[in-house]
Parts: sequence; structure tokens; C-alpha cells
Amino acid sequence: MPESGSVGSVQWSALFERVDDYNLSLQGRIRKMLVSAILSGHLPPGTPVPSSRELARALGVARNTTVFAYQQLVVEGYLESRERSGHYVARSMAGQQAATHAAPAAEPPPRTGVDWSGRLVFHPFSQRNIVKPAHWQSLPYPFSYAQFDAKQFPTAEWRECCLRALSVLDIRMWAPDLIASDDPALVEAIRNQVLPRRGIWAEDSEIMVTLGAQHALYLVATLLIHDHTVVGMEDPGYPDARNIFAHRTSHLVPLPIDEDGLIPSPALGECDYIFVTPSHQCPTNATLSMERRVALLELASRTDGILIEDDYETENRYDGHPSPALKSLDKHGRVLYIGSLSKSFAPGLRLGYIVAPRELLIELRALRRLMIRHPPAYLQRAFALFISLGHYHALLRRLSQVYAERAQVLQEAVHAHLPEFSGRPIHGGSSWWVEGPPDLDTDLLAQAALKAGVVIEPGRVFYQDPRSQDHRHIRLGFSSIDRNKIAEGIAALASVVEQSFR
Repeated sequence: MPESGSVGSVQWSALFERVDDYNLSLQGRIRKMLVSAILSGHLPPGTPVPSSRELARALGVARNTTVFAYQQLVVEGYLESRERSGHYVARSMAGQQAATHAAPAAEPPPRTGVDWSGRLVFHPFSQRNIVKPAHWQSLPYPFSYAQFDAKQFPTAEWRECCLRALSVLDIRMWAPDLIASDDPALVEAIRNQVLPRRGIWAEDSEIMVTLGAQHALYLVATLLIHDHTVVGMEDPGYPDARNIFAHRTSHLVPLPIDEDGLIPSPALGECDYIFVTPSHQCPTNATLSMERRVALLELASRTDGILIEDDYETENRYDGHPSPALKSLDKHGRVLYIGSLSKSFAPGLRLGYIVAPRELLIELRALRRLMIRHPPAYLQRAFALFISLGHYHALLRRLSQVYAERAQVLQEAVHAHLPEFSGRPIHGGSSWWVEGPPDLDTDLLAQAALKAGVVIEPGRVFYQDPRSQDHRHIRLGFSSIDRNKIAEGIAALASVVEQSFR
């Protein structure tokens, strides 16, 4: 780019088109364009930029738009205004620009051939995980579990809370480093509005905010599980929890599941810790019966065991009556309770919490400090407002109704188009665990379905044994697919089954 900033010598309209962030206002895009040109060195210090009138004409925008953009860039030190001369790239930008015209760099030193694989003490990439295509949102039939649905996101309510969190008083609360603490407003909201609905009563000192439930599981595993620890895992069960625990111990005991959840068995008594998803078992969606909950708690007391309760999707009971948390029945402090705040409507927010005895929570906070200090305090404050103003539970009630409608459509569509597939009736949650015919390989089905724009989750990854012979289950999520696309998507899946597996 020439060093002159005139409209004739610089293709400003072409540069403007390259600023493809259409979430920005016109003024924001102009500022981004100029800042990029300045910092990249294409507009050196002292270079004149077009008058606001010239630039407005070149870009086809109102002159006030360019005037305000220039004014803001002057305030931020990128431009300087010279009386009766116009605007120039500020001389103070010297030394802050990329060396775009520097001499070619010398030949890079030869690679030393470091064997990083041999240095690793852990190979997380080799673990078995749920895999979703990177472009799943652009596909027509995303039966992906626990994914974002833009149509259901409470944009106005969340924006209100974010703006309120930017008040002067709120900024003074969240801007300082909290070190190992949390936003007291969010802890209070969890204690007074979230936990009581699950029958749980806890003190502030027993609650800690995490970057989602998975972060809480990692903290617990790091503190409590060592090489010889025996951990009981639901089988099929949550792969990420299994992988977290497998990083700490090789003694993972698979525990079978039926329509009432975790099955009582002698293997339970051998476990130091038992990971359980009682409200909506992952992935079968079964609810642990009250009889089994009581028996599990009695077993933990008798054997000095600890139960790790992941209580996700608990609010999504279509009958409006969520089952009581295992923690609510705990009389002896045997349950570590983990919950998610953001999974239901915006998993990208990554907010969760853990309820544990104060003695353990002190150590959990100290460990979290070593990792991240604390989750972003601004996000905590915004979410505290979201809960306290009633938006959170209003959203959960609405989602429960939406999911109930989608579940009904999904079940009817599968019965109509895939009669050889079956699953237990859906009473809550946002997914359906479905069993196909005996000769079906759902890993191959998922690959073939993807080519038809249908995203499904094959079930083998949920089993602890990678050689599991269970090759006919799939999990169909319906949190991110429009109700009107469900039947069409199942028909497309049926077509794949017909063409490739019959």
C-alpha cells in the first residue's frame, strides 16, 4: 500500500469490505479497518488519512459515521488532528507497528527433532471422546446433544444483565482480582435460588463456582484420586468423566444401568468413589429410583465411600416435578454435588459449581487458584443478575416445554420412519437413547448420515470397554434442531439406513 492516505492511492472500499465482522456497526468497521492498516505498518506514522468527507464518499456511508470514527481514534491515540490540515497517523505509533518492510529474516535454525511424544506423561488426545463435526451448525439436521439453539437464547434478557454488570458499582465489584474467591452475588443466587429447587441447603463456604461441571470433575479427581483409588462408573456413562478419572487411576469399575438407573451390585461396595448421574443418566436418560438412591447412600456410609453426583439437566422434567437430588437425601456428607449453570441454553458460557464440605472446598479453591484463579468475575456478576431477576428459571421452564414438544415429534418420527428402532419413552432431558436392529453398526451409520446432513452420536463411545459389542445404540439430541426439521431429519436418516444397511 502506498504511504499516502488519499482516497485515490488507497483502495479504501476494498479494505472496508475485508472487515467482515458484520456484528460491528459501520463506525466500528471503519475503526477496525484503520487500526489494522496502522498496526500492520501499511499506514506509517505521519501519514495523512482522507478527510472524513472523502472517506465517507469512498465507502458510501454518512459523513457523521467517519467523523465519529476519527474522533474515537484520536482519543485512543491512533490518529492526531492538525488544525486546518486534517488527520494523520499519530507519531506515537512509531515502534508499535509490525515490521512489514523489514529485511527478510535469516534462514530458520534447523529443527532439533524433539521427541515430544516421549516426553509426555499423559496422552489425552488418544482418549475416546464424543466427536461432533466442526460445521454441525450449518448442517440441516443436527441431532447433537447439549448444543446451542440461537432461537431459544434469551438475547434481550442476557444483554440486560451484561449491561447492568457494567454499572460503576458493579465494575468495582468484579474488576479486582478475586484470587481464590467468587462473586458473592452469584454464590448467593446459587444458594438461595438454584439449590433449594433441588432440595439442597448449603452455606456460602460450601459452594464454589467452576468453568462448567467438567472443570469441577477435574478438580475433584486431582485432589482425591490416586493410582490405587477404585472409581465406579456408570456403563454406559459420561465419556469425559471417564477420561478424567482414567487420567488419575486405572481402577475404573463399570457399573451396569437399566431403566431405573444404576443397578445395585456387589461391585458397588468395592468402590472408593462412585460417579452417578441420577436425574438424567448419561446417555440413557434413566432416572435413578428413590429406592436405589437410599440404598446407594446407605452403602456409602457403610463402606466409607463417596458419591460424586453430576446433576445435569435436572430441571428438564416435562411433568414439572424434578426428582430430588441425591445430595438432598445425604445425611452424612457423602455426596459431592456438581451442577451446570450454562449447559441448558449456552454451553459456551462455561459456568458450573460444586457443593462440598467446607474442609474439602478450601482445598478445591486453592487448587483452582493454581489453575485459573477464578472464573471471569464479570461473567459471574452477569449470571448472578440473570438468576436474581428471574430470567434463569423462566428460561428453564420455557426450554422444558420446548423440549417436551420436540421429544414428542422425535418419538413419532422414529416410530413412523424407523420402526425397527426403539427407545424408552422420554420424560425429560434433551436427548433420546435409541436402539437399532442387531445387525446395525452405528459408527458406520453416523458417517453415512453425515453425508446426508444428519448429525447423530453413535453409542459405542459411552461404554468403558473400547471393544464393546454394543454397536446399535445412538443418542439423538434435540436441543439444537428446530421442531419443524425433526421429522424431515429422521426421514433422511431412514433413507440412509435403507440405502446402506438393508
